[in-house]
Amino acid sequence: GLLGGAASHGNGGAVVGGAILGGLLGNAVSKDIDCQDQPYAFRVHADGLNGQIGRRYDWSHGQSRGYFTPTREFRRGGVVCRDFTETSYRGGRAFTRTGTACRQTDGNWRFD
Repeated sequence: GLLGGAASHGNGGAVVGGAILGGLLGNAVSKDIDCQDQPYAFRVHADGLNGQIGRRYDWSHGQSRGYFTPTREFRRGGVVCRDFTETSYRGGRAFTRTGTACRQTDGNWRFD
């Protein structure tokens, strides 16, 4: 994947730090993160998907901040998946989402 950048290549998702953004992340999770804050948040999401289960990964940019926590790892059809919780703070409000991402054969994470 691309660390620190994003490219959609017309496939409906972008790859950031080994995570394919789309599906849940592209719609439900990222809608609460301002566009200029998304690269900071998405790098932390990728770190969390490749990091320790149960560890909180924080991000901040200007007045915005949030965190990503992988909560469980399991296999689905032979593929490694992780459940996660993501919280972002915008305009003094907290937005929390949960979801699942699975590692694809190319090593990138796909958000369900």
